[in-house]
Amino acid sequence: MIHYMSADGVGSPWVANELRGVQLAGMPFALHALRMPTKIAHEAEWARKMNDETSAIYPLSIPSLLLSLIAAPLLFRSRYLAALLNAFFGQRENLRVRIAALVHFFVAADWARRMRNQKIDLLHSQWAHSGGTVAMYGAWLLNVPFSFTGHAVDLFRQRVALRDKIKRAEFIVCISEFHRRFFLDNGAREDQLTTVYCGIDLTLFKPVDKDRPRDIFTIISAGRLIEKKGFHILIQACGKLRDQGLTFRCHIGGSGPQEAELRQMVQELSLGDIVTLTGEALMQEKIPEFMAAGDVFCLPCVWAKDDDVDGLPQLLMEAMACGLPVVSTELVGIPDLVIDQHTGLLVTAEDVDALAASLVFAMKNPDRLDAFVAEGHNHLKNRFNLDTCLEPLLDQYRKRLEAIG
Repeated sequence: MIHYMSADGVGSPWVANELRGVQLAGMPFALHALRMPTKIAHEAEWARKMNDETSAIYPLSIPSLLLSLIAAPLLFRSRYLAALLNAFFGQRENLRVRIAALVHFFVAADWARRMRNQKIDLLHSQWAHSGGTVAMYGAWLLNVPFSFTGHAVDLFRQRVALRDKIKRAEFIVCISEFHRRFFLDNGAREDQLTTVYCGIDLTLFKPVDKDRPRDIFTIISAGRLIEKKGFHILIQACGKLRDQGLTFRCHIGGSGPQEAELRQMVQELSLGDIVTLTGEALMQEKIPEFMAAGDVFCLPCVWAKDDDVDGLPQLLMEAMACGLPVVSTELVGIPDLVIDQHTGLLVTAEDVDALAASLVFAMKNPDRLDAFVAEGHNHLKNRFNLDTCLEPLLDQYRKRLEAIG
């Protein structure tokens, strides 16, 4: 059986979509989460059931942890000593990371003690930070193969013992060409790397009605209201468009800690009659309805000051699946999806003038946008269709299951 380790289970749309594909492929798996999510991104029954069947590590049982401090060294012997020495002396990014990794070693020891009689053919971590550390040490203690997928925040802002994880991984999942190069630069072998795009279920989306009544050109965007999404850049670009005398509106869906700051920016730029923010998280099943209100989807991602960044935003795929032209930035894995002047428009991150110019182009060139939509939809079907894009990952899982017999 494949065992998954995730920070918040199916709270992440990426994780939920991937596991749904694994489930539909008939692959046996169990899901472990560091913590249960406060909410899940899908309303579907399969997602609720998957969430109910997830095993959470936190909150820790203090009696269990104390028992593991005594029993784990006896149960795992030389593997325990080797992993503990690694936690103390392995290559680490900084002192804070070393302390966190040591704590997660003891969490992993408790988890491994409780899981030692379970059938685990592979322990795969979806994300490479805290959950990846628990998975790496848990697999080490149980003497089972370990693998992981790296995305963005886990590789940059919250990087933990990355080179050790690369060294110990049976294989590493890259979600874009950027990620493949990144892992090679950090010591991975070419034969360790498997590119698996985080796809979407195209059957859940249908193109927006191009012939619906239109009163005004509408730019839409959505996501968690945090710096890396670049909504502040979009709002500034809207100011540029307004100053050019263009008539349009901009609708931003989502909630998050930057909401008050973004609303203040809208007021300061006197854009209250042009830019609106919903302040509400967008559920997966509501995305087609949300996209139907737009003429173009814009997500101008940036590399945040705290080193957070998007790997490859799912909402860009979902907008393309709904038949919307997209505008985004040349960051991380986005160019794998948005090919400039072919499947959409790309600009340099944080370049307000370039973003404004691309939006003007979108307003004034509907025929070009139709071509982007058509090419983009074919690109989605060929590379990002959940029915097929998981095959490289499923092949890796099949190898593990067949090797065990």
